[in-house]
Amino acid sequence: MNSRQRRGVILLLLSVLCALGAFAGVLAVISDVNSKVGPETTAYRVRDKVLPYKPLSAGDFEKISMPERWLPSTAVTDLRQIEGKTAVTELKAGSLLQTDMIVARPELRPGQQEIAIMIDAATGVAGKIDPGATVNIYATFAGEKKGDPDQSRLIVAGARVLDVGRLTTAAESNDRAGRATTTVPITFALSALDTQRVAYADSFAEHVRLALVAPTTAGSPATPGGDRIYTLEKDK
Repeated sequence: MNSRQRRGVILLLLSVLCALGAFAGVLAVISDVNSKVGPETTAYRVRDKVLPYKPLSAGDFEKISMPERWLPSTAVTDLRQIEGKTAVTELKAGSLLQTDMIVARPELRPGQQEIAIMIDAATGVAGKIDPGATVNIYATFAGEKKGDPDQSRLIVAGARVLDVGRLTTAAESNDRAGRATTTVPITFALSALDTQRVAYADSFAEHVRLALVAPTTAGSPATPGGDRIYTLEKDK
């Protein structure tokens, strides 16, 4: 082996040693990072905006992995935790899902019944009423006899909304412009008497509308003396 060959072998050995040293350095860095970050665990992130009181489903969230030591103790790590739950407030896309963002869906209380009726989506709901909301239920009736004034009645004060269904185009057109109206099924938790009142209004009233009630008013009618019946003559 001549001197040129010896130099080539030495350079090759040095290259191998440098590569081994670099590899060992990379392993050391990875080991150091792993020791600082720790093992990863499963968490869930909000996929798209979720509205308040909307029933939650697995499709609303996407699975992610993150270091266990960085995960808050309130983080949801199993989607079984969202079963029967709704959002407390609006959940923004990209937010980490946590247990303090969700609550159990409202259920019936002793003595209550569940009843659902179709409400005009434009005039009776307008996208502002969600499960858990408190509403007053109003119905308008034509005069019983010719010459009798039409009436607006407060049928139920402080009704609790259990569920808001999907928008449905009504089979018959009801608005004055002849356009097909859109209705939405609303489910309430009511006493037996209030259930009868709502069923009657749904069957015989010309229109049934909902008025969203601020929590502080406890559903009380905002009329003098608590009068539940209004006629136009009262304003004359």
